[in-house]
Amino acid sequence: MGTRLKDVADLAGVSFKTVSNVINNHPNVTEKTRQKVLDAVAELRYRPNVSARSLRHGRSGFLAIALPELTSPYFAALASQIGAVAKQQSLMVLIEETFGEAERERLALDSLDTRLIDGVVFSPMAMTAEDVAAHPGSTPMVLLGERGHPAGFDHIAVDNVRAACQVTEHLIGLGRRHIAAVGAESGSGTGGLRARGYRAALRAAGLPVDRRLVVSDVDFDRESGARAMVELLDGGRPVDAVFCFNDLMALGALRVLHERGLRVPDDVAVAGFDDIEDGRYSTPSLTTVAPDLPFLAEEAVRLVVRRLATPDAPAERIDVPFALTIRESSGGTSPRYSG
Repeated sequence: MGTRLKDVADLAGVSFKTVSNVINNHPNVTEKTRQKVLDAVAELRYRPNVSARSLRHGRSGFLAIALPELTSPYFAALASQIGAVAKQQSLMVLIEETFGEAERERLALDSLDTRLIDGVVFSPMAMTAEDVAAHPGSTPMVLLGERGHPAGFDHIAVDNVRAACQVTEHLIGLGRRHIAAVGAESGSGTGGLRARGYRAALRAAGLPVDRRLVVSDVDFDRESGARAMVELLDGGRPVDAVFCFNDLMALGALRVLHERGLRVPDDVAVAGFDDIEDGRYSTPSLTTVAPDLPFLAEEAVRLVVRRLATPDAPAERIDVPFALTIRESSGGTSPRYSG
């Protein structure tokens, strides 16, 4: 693989945007910094052909994706899907990992606002709508997810309230009456919206919302799911189903239930959200909400290309289709594989 602009930035110890400023002869760069970048360019034998192409054609051919964490199977799959669609549009993909931290998200937006990038697909986790609106920049940007949804920006999201409601209704339909929720939070973020759907389904069925069955202090990973399951089982309240707000937490919960000698789904039914590959191959296989990632990727790239062609086009809000996929962890079946 050839030398990337990021490689130059890492070697020089500066930001992506600073390298871009040097390459484009921006005046607001100190001579010391400019020399560091030029030394790194020379050492790595970097050839900034992209800049020349941008000047000639007004397009760089690069699409940036800013995601919270690439260790997450969901976000890794999403990046892969967007990359595949971008390739069909003759776009190369640059990926920025923000770790869901507000400062890193702001730095990502600053560094990606450059004419070396044609567009940005951004999934904010910490920045508010006001924060995002304060960084409009000049680069077309498509927002993913629930956070940071200011007016005037193209936006793509799953209807988390409706999806969570369907999962909870499914568990209620199995005859479960003590349904725990792992990942709930307040506000309009992912956990808040899924909690809203969970509560709505319980109330519609005439069931109480027992706060002792709601675990909110989690990190949306396997360890958090395991800890939450221990907390629920040791809390003195009966639990006959658990809805984890992502699949990683559900996998952690499954592990604890197995260690405690509880049968899934006979004793406790389990459901997750995201339809990651691990859940399809776990034992038992995991019931989950499956967002249509190919659709999401197609729409994200389409909106960037549309914005490039028509900068003043009205903003679009796209709802991502999803399906409740019922597998063994709630009494469904698992697909059979043959060699």
